[in-house]
Amino acid sequence: MADLGGRSEQPQLPEYSCSYVVSRPVYSQLAWEEQYERRLPERKTLRERLAQSCSCSRKKSLRVLKTLLPILEWLPKYRVKEWLLSDIISGVSTGLVATLQGMAYALLAAVPVGYGLYSAFFPILTYFIFGTSRHISVGPFPVVSLMVGSVVLNMAPDEHFISNETTPNSTVIDFEARDKARVLIASTLTLLVGIIQLVLGGLQIGFIVRYLADPLIGGFTTAAAFQVLVSQLKIVLNVPTKNYNGVLSIIYTLLEIFQNVGSTNIADFIAGLLTIVICMAVKELNDRFKHKIPIPIPIEVIVTIIATAISYGANLEKNYNAGIVKSIPRGFLPPVLLPVSLFSEMITASFSIAVVAYAIAVSVGKVYAIKHDYTIDGNQEFIAFGISNIFSGFFSCFVATTALSRTAVQESTGGKTQVAGILSAVIVLIAIVALGKLLEPLQKSVLAGVVIANLKGMFMQVCDVPRLWRQNKIDAVIWVFTCLASIILGLDLGLLAGLMFALLTVVLRVQFPSWSGLGSFPSTDIYRSIKSYKNIEEPEGVRILRFSSPIFYGNIDGFKKCIKSTVGFDAIRVYNKRLKALKKIQKLIKKGQLRATKNGIISDAAASNSAFEADDDIEDPEELDIPTREIEIQVDWNSDLPVKVNVPKVPIHSLVLDCGAVSFLDVVGVRSLRMIVKEFQRIGVNVYFSSLQDHLIQKLEQCGFFDENIRKDIFFLTVHDAVLYLVNLVKTQEIQDSLLETISLIQDSKDPLELMQAELMVEELDVQDEAMRTLAS
Repeated sequence: MADLGGRSEQPQLPEYSCSYVVSRPVYSQLAWEEQYERRLPERKTLRERLAQSCSCSRKKSLRVLKTLLPILEWLPKYRVKEWLLSDIISGVSTGLVATLQGMAYALLAAVPVGYGLYSAFFPILTYFIFGTSRHISVGPFPVVSLMVGSVVLNMAPDEHFISNETTPNSTVIDFEARDKARVLIASTLTLLVGIIQLVLGGLQIGFIVRYLADPLIGGFTTAAAFQVLVSQLKIVLNVPTKNYNGVLSIIYTLLEIFQNVGSTNIADFIAGLLTIVICMAVKELNDRFKHKIPIPIPIEVIVTIIATAISYGANLEKNYNAGIVKSIPRGFLPPVLLPVSLFSEMITASFSIAVVAYAIAVSVGKVYAIKHDYTIDGNQEFIAFGISNIFSGFFSCFVATTALSRTAVQESTGGKTQVAGILSAVIVLIAIVALGKLLEPLQKSVLAGVVIANLKGMFMQVCDVPRLWRQNKIDAVIWVFTCLASIILGLDLGLLAGLMFALLTVVLRVQFPSWSGLGSFPSTDIYRSIKSYKNIEEPEGVRILRFSSPIFYGNIDGFKKCIKSTVGFDAIRVYNKRLKALKKIQKLIKKGQLRATKNGIISDAAASNSAFEADDDIEDPEELDIPTREIEIQVDWNSDLPVKVNVPKVPIHSLVLDCGAVSFLDVVGVRSLRMIVKEFQRIGVNVYFSSLQDHLIQKLEQCGFFDENIRKDIFFLTVHDAVLYLVNLVKTQEIQDSLLETISLIQDSKDPLELMQAELMVEELDVQDEAMRTLAS
């Protein structure tokens, strides 16, 4: 039923209002396959598969074309009257923010601020055609820009551009040559990142982002925010520092900032501090009253305009030696051929940048896709960003992804499609062509303040750690480890270390899987952990183990330990102890101190003391003489033995392995399962399997698991099938034992009538044996 708001309500069922009764045979795997024929998979030859994949039709060609060019899918369906006005408002708002953030994030990439405008413009042009997200704002992002800047500073430090005019008392740097080299390196890195993304997208490796779990991304971006804060702190203070890279670079930078804090430029410090405070305060108001404010206040733009006017009017550069933008190129630079010879020096960093940039964009895109009920194609996003970065690399841009704050502006101001993105590019274009000259008096500390103010969301991720600790301690440890590693080792090595640590936790969780011994609730087929519930029963003489993990070479030892804990003994040790006891019994029988009878092993009273021999260490079973089968049959291993050998008691006759949660097996796992079955069979315990999926049965067949002694009749569809079979088997065996005992007594009487009755009982036993064989098959 639905309420007035249109929401549907699920009917609430009263507890215990329903019950069901099922009557069906007990199914082993063999009986099931005989009754229900399995559908064989359709096998095609390589030629047939190639012919099918290479076949072409108009419909298929159109579908492929729309996949590669998503604009052909959404643009013809564009609702001009409904969406255009919203996209125009969103595009203008986003373009103003993108203009300022492009300039600000250029400082992180260690290139002149004007190139940040190019990076906010060119990637949008291609993403408009190839992208599948309707809401993300493509362009620079602080974390990725900082990673680019790390490579740029490492390959083009200030020390490589010391001018010939340098004197012993002062060092003069050729800033023009340095900036030109850094722009070339950043553009080449962007090209390489685009090539990597395009190749990964073409190979359909969009799943790679799955290994960047949310805790890992949260810890990494928080560490990156800290790195960004430190890198911008020296710009806000306008203090001279060296450019450090690599391990502990952030520590060295902080130490040098504090050492030189006495030379802080007051004008830059005040401007940067005011920018941070004002931007953060207004952003908080935007968030708090977002339902009442139709358009968020573009505080970065307002602050930039005011700060530029103040800097120009007060001539802060001349009067207070403030650091200003100075020059922003007007118009566009022609495309350049990039030196591919630099690829070898940046290949490692470019791969991590490519994956991080893609992960951030797809993560943000999925959030808004779910909110607005559409889907994005992960592999196509790889291709879209790859093409965008390749294209923009030739136009002196640095790596593009998406920024959370810009995307939030584009979505919250009513953006409906990628048209809002292309309109934001138009605003950036106007800034490049006409407004760049007006921003030259702007202080760099104001841009740094804008960057720092936009880090609030990333710093607030620290609040996720207590929640993660309560929900999943391993995720919390991944978050903290990745954050600390990225701060100490640098962003590239830190991300790699965090990824390796996260994968290690997965390996450890598989290495030490969850398991439980099962019991059933009376008169039900429901089986749960015996440690978790009261009033739960274990079938007499049966142990049930549920193993919730794949069975493969990495955790087979853990699987064996789980079995030992469930049954309460070690099957190999029991077997070795029995062999040792049998060897001593055989020795004593030869000496005449023990007698083997059909009722068991009898010890002579006179030799009883000498018959008991001390239990020594377990010998190598290969060195033991295996006694005759007759003696082994006559020994009751759960009673007192006539030799002092500590043979562990075996209180069960069957072990059921519930494999419903086992997702895959490998060759080592199959071989180990086979050994486990044989080890238990040697000590008189039968092993049964339940709930195996069909593909696991096929894997067992492929690996030669079955033979004359291990057949499919030990596999059951459910745990309850196996338990019912065992209960019936035990009852039948008890009846047979009782009849055999009765027959023995009758035969001893030598009465003809009783002998005839004994013959009838033997025929009845034969019929029961035949029935049991039928049930087993």
